[in-house]
Amino acid sequence: MTKEDQKFMRRAIEIAREGMENNSGGPFGAVVVKDGEIIAESCNQVTSTNDPTAHAEIAAIRKACEKLNTFQLEDCVIYTSCEPCPMCFGAIYWARPKAVFYGCTKEDAAEIDFDDDFIYEELDKSIDNRNIKFHNLLREESKQVFTNWKNKTDRIDY
Repeated sequence: MTKEDQKFMRRAIEIAREGMENNSGGPFGAVVVKDGEIIAESCNQVTSTNDPTAHAEIAAIRKACEKLNTFQLEDCVIYTSCEPCPMCFGAIYWARPKAVFYGCTKEDAAEIDFDDDFIYEELDKSIDNRNIKFHNLLREESKQVFTNWKNKTDRIDY
């Protein structure tokens, strides 16, 4: 880890602190860096926006993609004040940064009642045994859109 990495991580931690103190949401912050420059940053905004997806990493990824006019962050690095939750983990993989640095661990988060273990447990269950019921409906009609996508000649793959 370089001094630059430490600088960007300290910024993510500071954003987490500021967001928490301003009652934006939980104590989480993230920055997206490209070529040694912060492209985007955000704190958690779940409670202030009534948006359960407004995690720091998600918001920072959205801002970075908008600024860079792309849906992938291949040449970027994400610094986040805590190990990403399952949702943010998925978003990070879809964004495809070259690296992620995190501060607190998921165990540290669980100690202050941000425990994602129930989500990991749900993922391991068969769809019929999950706590939230999932119902397959109109599969064949839905698959027609997939067929159209597969045959679309001007699509943008990702």
